[in-house]
Amino acid sequence: MIDHGKKEVLGVYVNAVDYEAGVRAIIDAAEQQKPFAVSALAVHGVMTGALDPEHRYRLNAIDLVTPDGQPVRWALNRLHGAALPDRVYGPNLMLRTCAAAAAKGLPIYLYGATAGLLDTLTTALTERFPGLIIAGARPSAFRTLSAEERAAVDREIIESGARIVFVGLGCPRQETWVYEHKAALSMPLIAVGAAFDFIAGKQPQAPMWMQNNGLEWLFRLSTEPRRLWRRYVMLNPAFLFLLACQAVQMPLVRSGQARRPKGELRFG
Repeated sequence: MIDHGKKEVLGVYVNAVDYEAGVRAIIDAAEQQKPFAVSALAVHGVMTGALDPEHRYRLNAIDLVTPDGQPVRWALNRLHGAALPDRVYGPNLMLRTCAAAAAKGLPIYLYGATAGLLDTLTTALTERFPGLIIAGARPSAFRTLSAEERAAVDREIIESGARIVFVGLGCPRQETWVYEHKAALSMPLIAVGAAFDFIAGKQPQAPMWMQNNGLEWLFRLSTEPRRLWRRYVMLNPAFLFLLACQAVQMPLVRSGQARRPKGELRFG
């Protein structure tokens, strides 16, 4: 098990952990019924914090931020000597956590996406993990929720008996959601990005050789060029430039420049 704690990457604190340490931290929090926010960040996720001081504050308030992308793992290894052998990829983290939850009898809750996708995801998870208890599922409203609606969501999750919540709203909305709901929900809230689509079989995953070599972004760009071209064409070079500045100890972005958000966004 590897756990070197939080390390700064472009002003965002990322945990230098492996899968075993990540899953253990999540399951421990679920068994102790304590608030515990989790996110798996690739380059895009790190850059949302690097470019926005308020969102950087949210990300740095998350308890466990895993290196979802190979470039983020490489950054931890290069800048901090973490010697991580692999990334901690959101979809795999979700599957490993579900396996552990099934073994421990810890019910899970699914939040986000559409009702149809959640139905497919529920079937896929229960077939893969026969002992897994899915206490409830709620699709995204795809809009900002009122304070009353958000409180109703919290009540529904608590009353379901869930001990772990997986959140699939897309980055950065899902990280904002776990940040805003953490205080109200005494359980792990895990932002897992495209994991819902991948596990449900709604989106293809990059071949393993592309994943291992940090080229998953190229595969995703080829499958969704219109939606993703700005993200990768603009953010990937910016990530490399800012990383180079940090490597020569001339960081342009620092964690200390994070700014507390002025108001809640209440995504749903």
